[in-house]
Amino acid sequence: MEFRIIKKLDHFEIDVDYQFDSGILTVQGESGAGKTTLLNCIAGLTLPDGGRIVLGEKVVYDQKQAIDVPTRLRAIGYLFQNYGLFPNMTVQQNIVYGIKNKEEYRDKMKRRELLQYADYIMETFGIAHLKTKHPNQISGGEKQRAALSRAIVTKPKLLLLDEPFSALDSRTKEMVYQEFAAFKKEFKIPTILITHDTEEGRLFADRKILMKDGKIVEED
Repeated sequence: MEFRIIKKLDHFEIDVDYQFDSGILTVQGESGAGKTTLLNCIAGLTLPDGGRIVLGEKVVYDQKQAIDVPTRLRAIGYLFQNYGLFPNMTVQQNIVYGIKNKEEYRDKMKRRELLQYADYIMETFGIAHLKTKHPNQISGGEKQRAALSRAIVTKPKLLLLDEPFSALDSRTKEMVYQEFAAFKKEFKIPTILITHDTEEGRLFADRKILMKDGKIVEED
């Protein structure tokens, strides 16, 4: 994907121009550097003031051409920092919620295939036995895996992860790190990962950028 994003904030202006083809791009920087706003612009949750976002061969945002594809049509999976699970839904219901708006869900055969894929995702992340549980009945690591499952069940072209490990204790982190490494190898979805943790960058990044006051100040 490639993106040029301009967005005026209270104290500075985000102006980021970058492109990558595959693997995991980690975005690091201090709190308030503009990292989450960058993700929200890519996802279509926040409207940039200018720029262009291209995902594969599809332009999803172009300020000059007045293109702004709705979030639901951008084929992007998003794992929020607080996971964003619906408390009134079971783990399974949370995960399949991500595919219910897909056109294929209306066809019985396609619906069966999608639900089977959801089962495969739950098995892969070791949460199939939790599918009838509600979020308040499972651990932080299990919530993280359920939210990640929901983000990838739609087979997105791009995955956005906003501090996905920050709420986990150190013991749970070690386990989830191993699972995430297996996920990276298995699914091969281009991913943008926001993290404050240099160890996470070392473990997962294929490419890295460091942001400060809305600008890229270092890249690797």
